[in-house]
Amino acid sequence: MENLFIAKVGGNLIDDEAGLAAFLDAFAQINGRKILIHGGGKMATELAHTLGLETQMVNGRRITSKEMLKVVTMVYAGLINKTIVSGLQARSCNALGVTGADANLMLAHKRAHAEIDYGWVGDIDHVDSAALVHFLNSGATPVVAPLTHDGRGNMLNTNADTIAATLARALHAYYHTSLVFCFDKKGVLASNHEDEVIPRLTFAEYRRLREAGVISKGMLPKLENAFAALQAGVTSIIICHASQLLPALQEDGCGTRLSL
Repeated sequence: MENLFIAKVGGNLIDDEAGLAAFLDAFAQINGRKILIHGGGKMATELAHTLGLETQMVNGRRITSKEMLKVVTMVYAGLINKTIVSGLQARSCNALGVTGADANLMLAHKRAHAEIDYGWVGDIDHVDSAALVHFLNSGATPVVAPLTHDGRGNMLNTNADTIAATLARALHAYYHTSLVFCFDKKGVLASNHEDEVIPRLTFAEYRRLREAGVISKGMLPKLENAFAALQAGVTSIIICHASQLLPALQEDGCGTRLSL
Protein backbone atom coordinates (compact mmCIF):
# COMPACT_ATOMS: atom_id res chain seq x y z
CA MET A 1 0.00 0.00 0.00
CA GLU A 2 1.34 3.42 -0.99
CA ASN A 3 1.75 6.41 1.30
CA LEU A 4 -0.51 9.46 1.19
CA PHE A 5 0.40 12.72 2.87
CA ILE A 6 -2.38 15.16 3.78
CA ALA A 7 -1.62 18.65 5.11
CA LYS A 8 -4.03 21.25 6.42
CA VAL A 9 -2.76 24.82 6.60
CA GLY A 10 -4.47 27.51 8.63
CA GLY A 11 -5.82 30.87 7.58
CA ASN A 12 -3.32 33.06 9.45
CA LEU A 13 -0.44 31.76 7.34
CA ILE A 14 -2.32 32.41 4.13
CA ASP A 15 -2.37 36.12 4.98
CA ASP A 16 1.44 36.06 5.34
CA GLU A 17 2.95 36.20 1.85
CA ALA A 18 6.47 35.17 2.90
CA GLY A 19 5.22 32.47 5.28
CA LEU A 20 2.92 30.98 2.64
CA ALA A 21 5.74 30.96 0.08
CA ALA A 22 8.00 29.08 2.51
CA PHE A 23 5.24 26.59 3.30
CA LEU A 24 4.55 25.92 -0.38
CA ASP A 25 8.30 25.43 -0.94
CA ALA A 26 8.28 22.73 1.73
CA PHE A 27 5.02 21.10 0.65
CA ALA A 28 6.17 20.88 -2.97
CA GLN A 29 9.30 19.00 -1.84
CA ILE A 30 7.28 16.13 -0.36
CA ASN A 31 7.42 13.19 -2.74
CA GLY A 32 4.51 10.97 -3.63
CA ARG A 33 0.77 11.40 -3.41
CA LYS A 34 -0.43 14.35 -1.35
CA ILE A 35 -3.42 16.59 -0.66
CA LEU A 36 -3.51 20.12 0.74
CA ILE A 37 -6.53 21.48 2.61
CA HIS A 38 -6.55 25.17 3.44
CA GLY A 39 -8.49 27.51 5.67
CA GLY A 40 -8.82 31.24 5.20
CA GLY A 41 -10.91 32.46 8.10
CA LYS A 42 -8.81 35.55 8.81
CA MET A 43 -9.11 36.85 5.25
CA ALA A 44 -12.84 36.07 5.21
CA THR A 45 -13.29 37.95 8.48
CA GLU A 46 -11.45 40.99 7.11
CA LEU A 47 -13.54 41.06 3.92
CA ALA A 48 -16.75 40.61 5.92
CA HIS A 49 -15.78 43.56 8.12
CA THR A 50 -15.14 45.69 5.03
CA LEU A 51 -18.62 44.77 3.78
CA GLY A 52 -20.19 45.58 7.15
CA LEU A 53 -20.91 41.97 8.14
CA GLU A 54 -20.43 40.88 11.74
CA THR A 55 -18.38 37.73 12.35
CA GLN A 56 -19.64 35.36 15.05
CA MET A 57 -17.69 32.35 16.32
CA VAL A 58 -18.81 29.56 18.68
CA ASN A 59 -16.19 27.10 19.97
CA GLY A 60 -13.88 27.91 17.07
CA ARG A 61 -16.61 27.54 14.44
CA ARG A 62 -17.98 30.34 12.27
CA ILE A 63 -21.68 31.19 12.26
CA THR A 64 -22.47 31.44 8.54
CA SER A 65 -25.37 33.61 7.41
CA LYS A 66 -26.43 33.66 3.76
CA GLU A 67 -24.38 36.83 3.23
CA MET A 68 -21.37 35.38 5.05
CA LEU A 69 -21.63 32.28 2.87
CA LYS A 70 -21.14 34.49 -0.20
CA VAL A 71 -18.01 35.96 1.41
CA VAL A 72 -16.42 32.63 2.38
CA THR A 73 -17.20 31.13 -1.03
CA MET A 74 -15.50 34.03 -2.80
CA VAL A 75 -12.51 34.00 -0.46
CA TYR A 76 -12.00 30.26 0.01
CA ALA A 77 -12.85 28.86 -3.42
CA GLY A 78 -11.64 31.90 -5.32
CA LEU A 79 -8.77 34.05 -4.11
CA ILE A 80 -7.11 31.72 -1.62
CA ASN A 81 -7.55 28.45 -3.48
CA LYS A 82 -6.27 29.79 -6.79
CA THR A 83 -3.39 31.65 -5.12
CA ILE A 84 -2.22 28.36 -3.62
CA VAL A 85 -2.78 26.41 -6.83
CA SER A 86 -0.78 28.90 -8.89
CA GLY A 87 1.95 28.93 -6.25
CA LEU A 88 2.27 25.16 -6.39
CA GLN A 89 2.29 25.16 -10.19
CA ALA A 90 5.24 27.56 -10.02
CA ARG A 91 6.99 24.94 -7.87
CA SER A 92 6.37 22.10 -10.37
CA CYS A 93 3.59 20.59 -8.26
CA ASN A 94 0.59 19.89 -10.48
CA ALA A 95 -2.16 21.23 -8.21
CA LEU A 96 -5.90 20.90 -8.80
CA GLY A 97 -8.11 23.35 -6.88
CA VAL A 98 -11.47 21.95 -5.75
CA THR A 99 -14.35 22.38 -3.33
CA GLY A 100 -16.65 19.65 -2.10
CA ALA A 101 -19.07 20.48 -4.92
CA ASP A 102 -16.49 19.81 -7.65
CA ALA A 103 -16.84 16.25 -8.97
CA ASN A 104 -19.33 15.76 -6.10
CA LEU A 105 -16.37 15.17 -3.79
CA MET A 106 -18.08 15.96 -0.49
CA LEU A 107 -21.81 15.82 0.07
CA ALA A 108 -23.02 17.37 3.31
CA HIS A 109 -26.12 18.53 5.16
CA LYS A 110 -26.86 21.81 6.86
CA ARG A 111 -25.98 21.45 10.52
CA ALA A 112 -28.90 21.05 12.93
CA HIS A 113 -28.19 21.97 16.56
CA ALA A 114 -30.61 22.08 19.47
CA GLU A 115 -29.27 25.35 20.86
CA ILE A 116 -27.15 27.11 18.20
CA ASP A 117 -28.13 28.14 14.68
CA TYR A 118 -24.87 27.80 12.78
CA GLY A 119 -26.48 28.97 9.55
CA TRP A 120 -25.06 27.60 6.29
CA VAL A 121 -22.53 25.30 7.93
CA GLY A 122 -22.18 21.78 6.61
CA ASP A 123 -21.52 18.42 8.27
CA ILE A 124 -20.11 15.89 5.83
CA ASP A 125 -22.19 12.83 4.92
CA HIS A 126 -20.18 11.30 2.08
CA VAL A 127 -16.76 11.55 0.44
CA ASP A 128 -16.21 10.24 -3.08
CA SER A 129 -12.94 8.47 -2.30
CA ALA A 130 -12.74 6.93 -5.78
CA ALA A 131 -12.69 10.38 -7.40
CA LEU A 132 -9.89 11.53 -5.11
CA VAL A 133 -7.93 8.36 -5.81
CA HIS A 134 -8.39 9.01 -9.55
CA PHE A 135 -7.00 12.54 -9.17
CA LEU A 136 -4.05 11.28 -7.13
CA ASN A 137 -3.27 8.44 -9.54
CA SER A 138 -3.28 10.92 -12.43
CA GLY A 139 -0.45 12.82 -10.76
CA ALA A 140 -2.58 15.73 -9.54
CA THR A 141 -2.35 17.20 -6.05
CA PRO A 142 -5.84 18.24 -4.88
CA VAL A 143 -5.96 21.60 -3.10
CA VAL A 144 -9.24 21.58 -1.19
CA ALA A 145 -11.14 24.70 -0.14
CA PRO A 146 -13.28 24.31 3.03
CA LEU A 147 -16.64 24.20 1.29
CA THR A 148 -19.06 21.31 0.71
CA HIS A 149 -22.51 21.14 -0.91
CA ASP A 150 -25.90 19.62 -0.10
CA GLY A 151 -26.83 18.27 -3.52
CA ARG A 152 -29.66 20.80 -3.82
CA GLY A 153 -27.62 23.70 -5.12
CA ASN A 154 -26.43 25.06 -1.79
CA MET A 155 -22.79 25.53 -0.83
CA LEU A 156 -21.97 24.93 2.83
CA ASN A 157 -19.15 26.36 4.92
CA THR A 158 -17.32 23.41 6.49
CA ASN A 159 -14.51 23.46 9.02
CA ALA A 160 -11.18 22.85 7.26
CA ASP A 161 -9.88 20.70 10.12
CA THR A 162 -12.97 18.54 9.78
CA ILE A 163 -12.40 18.20 6.04
CA ALA A 164 -8.76 17.22 6.55
CA ALA A 165 -9.59 14.54 9.10
CA THR A 166 -12.56 13.27 7.08
CA LEU A 167 -10.50 12.91 3.91
CA ALA A 168 -7.77 11.11 5.84
CA ARG A 169 -10.37 8.69 7.22
CA ALA A 170 -11.97 8.16 3.81
CA LEU A 171 -8.65 7.42 2.10
CA HIS A 172 -6.92 5.26 4.70
CA ALA A 173 -8.40 2.15 3.05
CA TYR A 174 -6.39 2.99 -0.08
CA TYR A 175 -3.15 4.36 1.41
CA HIS A 176 -1.00 4.54 4.50
CA THR A 177 -2.29 7.99 5.38
CA SER A 178 -0.43 10.61 7.39
CA LEU A 179 -2.07 13.90 8.37
CA VAL A 180 -0.34 17.10 9.49
CA PHE A 181 -2.17 20.15 10.82
CA CYS A 182 -0.02 23.25 10.20
CA PHE A 183 -0.91 26.52 11.90
CA ASP A 184 0.64 29.44 13.80
CA LYS A 185 1.66 27.55 16.96
CA LYS A 186 4.51 25.07 17.43
CA GLY A 187 2.06 22.37 18.45
CA VAL A 188 -0.45 21.74 21.22
CA LEU A 189 0.64 23.94 24.13
CA ALA A 190 0.58 22.99 27.83
CA SER A 191 0.29 26.66 28.82
CA ASN A 192 0.21 30.15 27.32
CA HIS A 193 3.97 29.93 26.79
CA GLU A 194 4.70 29.53 23.09
CA ASP A 195 7.57 27.07 23.63
CA GLU A 196 5.79 24.75 26.06
CA VAL A 197 4.81 22.21 23.41
CA ILE A 198 3.38 18.83 24.34
CA PRO A 199 5.51 16.42 22.25
CA ARG A 200 3.06 13.51 22.49
CA LEU A 201 -0.62 13.77 23.36
CA THR A 202 -2.89 10.84 24.14
CA PHE A 203 -6.66 10.99 23.95
CA ALA A 204 -6.94 10.62 27.74
CA GLU A 205 -4.54 13.52 28.33
CA TYR A 206 -6.40 15.62 25.79
CA ARG A 207 -9.67 15.09 27.64
CA ARG A 208 -8.02 16.07 30.92
CA LEU A 209 -6.54 19.27 29.46
CA ARG A 210 -9.85 20.12 27.79
CA GLU A 211 -11.72 19.82 31.08
CA ALA A 212 -9.09 21.99 32.77
CA GLY A 213 -9.49 24.68 30.12
CA VAL A 214 -5.89 24.37 28.93
CA ILE A 215 -7.08 23.34 25.47
CA SER A 216 -9.95 25.47 24.17
CA LYS A 217 -11.44 27.47 21.30
CA GLY A 218 -10.15 26.65 17.81
CA MET A 219 -7.95 23.81 19.04
CA LEU A 220 -11.02 21.82 20.12
CA PRO A 221 -12.42 20.94 16.66
CA LYS A 222 -8.88 20.32 15.42
CA LEU A 223 -8.19 17.72 18.10
CA GLU A 224 -11.67 16.19 18.15
CA ASN A 225 -11.39 15.53 14.42
CA ALA A 226 -7.80 14.35 14.70
CA PHE A 227 -8.50 11.75 17.37
CA ALA A 228 -11.57 10.52 15.46
CA ALA A 229 -9.31 10.02 12.44
CA LEU A 230 -6.80 8.03 14.51
CA GLN A 231 -9.61 5.86 15.84
CA ALA A 232 -10.71 5.23 12.25
CA GLY A 233 -7.27 3.94 11.26
CA VAL A 234 -5.28 6.95 10.02
CA THR A 235 -1.60 6.06 10.38
CA SER A 236 -0.21 9.19 12.03
CA ILE A 237 -1.24 12.73 12.95
CA ILE A 238 1.06 15.65 13.79
CA ILE A 239 0.23 19.23 14.79
CA CYS A 240 2.98 21.78 14.18
CA HIS A 241 3.87 25.29 13.09
CA ALA A 242 3.56 25.82 9.35
CA SER A 243 7.26 26.68 9.14
CA GLN A 244 8.15 23.28 10.62
CA LEU A 245 6.45 21.05 8.06
CA LEU A 246 9.51 19.13 6.88
CA PRO A 247 11.25 18.83 10.29
CA ALA A 248 7.99 17.60 11.83
CA LEU A 249 7.92 14.67 9.41
CA GLN A 250 11.24 13.36 10.71
CA GLU A 251 11.29 10.64 13.37
CA ASP A 252 10.70 12.30 16.77
CA GLY A 253 10.59 15.66 15.00
CA CYS A 254 9.03 18.87 16.32
CA GLY A 255 5.37 19.54 16.94
CA THR A 256 2.83 17.37 18.77
CA ARG A 257 2.27 13.75 17.81
CA LEU A 258 -1.14 12.32 18.68
CA SER A 259 -1.78 8.79 19.85
CA LEU A 260 -4.66 6.78 21.28
